[in-house]
Amino acid sequence: MNAAGSGPSPIRAEREGEAREELTRLLPAPPERDVPPGRHSHHKDRLMQLIDDDQSRTSSGKASGDTASGDTPQTRQPRLRLPRPALWMPAAALALAGALTIGLVTTMDSGYGVEESGGDSAVVLLDRIAEVAAKSEATPVRDDQLVYVRSLEAGAECQEDGSCEPERLSEREAWWSQEPGPVKKLAEFHENGEYVPLRELLPPGSPGTPAGVDRPTYQWLASLPTDPDELLDELYHLTESVKGEEKAQAVFDKIGELLNTSVMPPRTAAALYGAAAKIPGVERVEDAVDPAGRHGVGIVRVDKRVSWATEWIFDRDTLTYLGERSYLTKDSQTGKKGTVLEETAILKRAIVDNYRQRPGSTPK
Repeated sequence: MNAAGSGPSPIRAEREGEAREELTRLLPAPPERDVPPGRHSHHKDRLMQLIDDDQSRTSSGKASGDTASGDTPQTRQPRLRLPRPALWMPAAALALAGALTIGLVTTMDSGYGVEESGGDSAVVLLDRIAEVAAKSEATPVRDDQLVYVRSLEAGAECQEDGSCEPERLSEREAWWSQEPGPVKKLAEFHENGEYVPLRELLPPGSPGTPAGVDRPTYQWLASLPTDPDELLDELYHLTESVKGEEKAQAVFDKIGELLNTSVMPPRTAAALYGAAAKIPGVERVEDAVDPAGRHGVGIVRVDKRVSWATEWIFDRDTLTYLGERSYLTKDSQTGKKGTVLEETAILKRAIVDNYRQRPGSTPK
């Protein structure tokens, strides 16, 4: 309990403030209220900052010349891509040691191809998903093992004027390190016929990146609170939002990132879904389709400040997590309303012992 005369914790106060803000948005706006000045240039300014950051990271990567033994050397420059909010790393940016070719991002129809049913049904659905997750079985992952994820991935290539072009879907295999760290090689990807190490650009002498919210290992995930309220407080503390982005959206996207790239204990998965149910603004989608064309039910949240939505897709019968996508909810310099900027469909998860080893096979 709080001491007499003390107020709520800063994190709890922030959450309550965003909840009040969400309720305020549900009220109709006065007719005479117009779009604030500069609103239409918001996305361009934000994209330019991201592009500048990306160019800076690329230059640093070239200077470092960091190519491990056995890794594919960098032969061409990575293209500028708009990462989904969950991948905007606040501490140090991630750099690919090669360019990945990915494909056409779809554009949702005028209704985004969905029917939204309201916040109450979203909470009910997330509670059901949490119950299923808690009863699932998961083999613990050792620190010396790797989490293997095969998926369909696509993003958007961004130009210097702030506009983004859709790219083609491609299949990607990923091997994620589970070492508690610090490590310099976070993962390895196989895409477009190439093996590409994922490294973090670090200052000279840095030992690497330890396990944590931006490098979630099985053991780190197992250490998180399993009470949804406590876990949500922890995620608010650990997650940073970019300028202009709602903190609640940043946390929602961070949960999606954890669900995408990880194998986790059932109690942790259940707690994450329970925490998501407590984030203001979540909505249920009755017919959601993942990039692999699988129909299911979805959970979506719209960041009204930056006109960006993130949607999770689940199998309608088993409530298994299938994937997610992020798309624009308004026309902007970035693109037209409904343009999908990032999407993932999870095809396979497994635990393996070595990089480049596939489930049921020996390492190459």
